[in-house]
Amino acid sequence: MVRKYDIDTCKLEVNNHFRNTWMKKWDWDYEDLRDAIKNAYKTKKIGKKKYEFYIKKKGEKKVVAVYYWEFETIFIITGGEG
Repeated sequence: MVRKYDIDTCKLEVNNHFRNTWMKKWDWDYEDLRDAIKNAYKTKKIGKKKYEFYIKKKGEKKVVAVYYWEFETIFIITGGEG
């Protein structure tokens, strides 16, 4: 059963690599990240729980995340530019 996430109510968590590299480089906080995911121009489901978010915010970016419906949590795995 696939469950759709609600970005406004679910919890956001990031791994250390994403926080220390991409969030720092992009000068983002959790509000910026939530807003970017909410306004992504393309969202692609790439597995049972994994999503790719394509974002245009000060350039093009991609964020890869896993949605755990059991905990209502989106866990950000990695990001990229271009």
